Amino acid sequence: MAVKFKQKCFRCRKNYVTVTYRQRFVVCYDCQKSEMKGEIKDPKMKEMFDIPEEYYKNNSFLRDIKVKYLQWGELTEKQIAAFKRTVEELNKQKA
Repeated sequence: MAVKFKQKCFRCRKNYVTVTYRQRFVVCYDCQKSEMKGEIKDPKMKEMFDIPEEYYKNNSFLRDIKVKYLQWGELTEKQIAAFKRTVEELNKQKA
C-alpha cells in the first residue's frame, strides 16, 4: 500500500486532498465538480458513471476518467476496465 499524505489543492489553495507520491497536479472535488457536469448520452457509459458521489469525492482517478470522457466523448478499453476495477475495489472496502 502506498503512503498517503494530505496536500492543498493547487487551484483553490484551501482544501486538503489525500494523495500519494504519484499524483502531480492535485485538485479537490469542489474545484473539479464543475468539469464533471455534462450530459452523458451513451446508455452504457451513463450506467458506468452512475456511482455514489462519495466515490468521486474520495477518488481523484474516478473524477479524472469522467472528466476525460466528457471532454473527448470516448474512453479506451483500458480506461473503462480500470474504472470498473476501481469501483469494485471501493465496493469491497465499503462492504
